[in-house]
Amino acid sequence: MVLIEKHQLFINGITVSGGESTLQLAFIVELFKAVKQTPHLHHLTCMIDSNGSLGIQGWLKVLPYLDGAMLDLKAWQSDIHHELTGHSNHRVFQSIRLLAEYGKLHELRLLLIPSITDFDTNIEELALFINQIQTDNLVNIRLNAFQHHGVTGEALNWPVCRQGDIEFLAQQLIQRGVQNILLPVVYLNH
Repeated sequence: MVLIEKHQLFINGITVSGGESTLQLAFIVELFKAVKQTPHLHHLTCMIDSNGSLGIQGWLKVLPYLDGAMLDLKAWQSDIHHELTGHSNHRVFQSIRLLAEYGKLHELRLLLIPSITDFDTNIEELALFINQIQTDNLVNIRLNAFQHHGVTGEALNWPVCRQGDIEFLAQQLIQRGVQNILLPVVYLNH
């Protein structure tokens, strides 16, 4: 809180991220609660950057103090999500639905890895799902292009995502009524 107080004139919000931020849920709840209960800080937005693995009960603890969350969906099918992350995407879908229901889903991020992620082969289901969560609140849909920058291990063997790959996925979603699609501004590998 000391740093927030010190820099309050230069910031308009707080975003907790890094690793998986919700592993520090008790800290986040106390931090956001303190910000929202401090008269000269309560205007600051309180956001979470997450992989969506937090359970429903965890989200319910932070929701009263949360302005928005940005969640990652790595793959549509659970088996592919599991291959990429070591976990099913069941909780991710639960988190997305819950946050959308409460108007707290600020951004849904989709990672495109050509020939590995499955958004293109599940485009109808994906678009329907996104359109459902955008019914009451227009959620930003950020398409992230996989690149090798900062990557180690097996992922160095994965194909990079090119601008054309992202633009094709965006067009497929737009044709199915999805709005608020955000594309990368930089592609490291051409």
